[in-house]
Amino acid sequence: MQLSDLDYVLPPECIAQQPCEPRDQARLLALDRKTGARRDCRVSDLPDLLRAGDVLVLNDTRVFPARLIGRREPTGGAVEVFLVRETAPKTWLALVKPGRRVRVGDRLTFGDGVLRGVVTGRMADGRRLITFTCDGDFFSTLDVIGRTPLPPYITRATEHPNDRERYQTVYAAARGSIAAPTAGLHFTPALLAILERQGVEIAKLTLHVGYGTFQPVRTENLAEHRVEPEVYVVPEATARQITLAKRSGRRVIAVGTTSTRTLETVARATDDGMAVVPGQGMTDLTIVPGFEFRVLDGLLTNFHLPKSSLLALVVAFGGYQPVMEAYRHAVAARYRFYSYGDAMLLL
Repeated sequence: MQLSDLDYVLPPECIAQQPCEPRDQARLLALDRKTGARRDCRVSDLPDLLRAGDVLVLNDTRVFPARLIGRREPTGGAVEVFLVRETAPKTWLALVKPGRRVRVGDRLTFGDGVLRGVVTGRMADGRRLITFTCDGDFFSTLDVIGRTPLPPYITRATEHPNDRERYQTVYAAARGSIAAPTAGLHFTPALLAILERQGVEIAKLTLHVGYGTFQPVRTENLAEHRVEPEVYVVPEATARQITLAKRSGRRVIAVGTTSTRTLETVARATDDGMAVVPGQGMTDLTIVPGFEFRVLDGLLTNFHLPKSSLLALVVAFGGYQPVMEAYRHAVAARYRFYSYGDAMLLL
């Protein structure tokens, strides 16, 4: 499949700039993968769409305030730093603006000097290595001066006071992501409790969302694209729970593309097609049309950017024609798109 096959027209007004309140009142487009039949629902309707014995797999990663606004010394010129990945203690791979003005050796200061950095390297793709110093704990300092790493298509001039809470799932636990696993933003504690009472099992794993999740696809042939590696953890209890479900013929439904990639990664650690193994490591698993799913029976996911690796994953699972027709329906019905937008359930 070619990248251009994943293009579609999206009016700018369909890009959500604010989260839905309450969370579970976001719209939900239910899609039958076999028939292509669609149903317009709400996320709060999930108890009617799922059944006892289903296993719903959540990514419990926690977003940290990875966006820093500071100054270059001694000129005082403004600089924005977006932390991507820690490569060594307090040394981070980062995106910087304005990129052409930030050079190796430059000194940076943030939060009136409580955090300082030195640019120690420049990568071929323009990203920088920055080594930081601060008086206290690095992440505690980020919690005070950092900003919520909202994606660039949320074009509000300033961070909203509730962004730090709303750009986070209610079950977030393991700090490490620079972007939210957005399908999970729709859940409330009450909705999860209702699902559990009706016999839906909840399983949790961790994938720390990195730059690779939203990195542009730069090759027309999708088979040549590879996402950047991201850290994952699958606990032993989760692996046992999902393996038992698969062996007993029950459905495993991933909440988000991150949960999907993690499940399908660990399923490939064994030749047993019904087994998921525990473990932790880095995954660069790239799912495009033609991929053979071993674990997934269902997927809950937001609406993704045209010509993106995330849309390629959804098409691989749901089928090209049903998914692209569902996207055209969502545009016509004025669903809200992207991180703070509405969701799809593919079964």
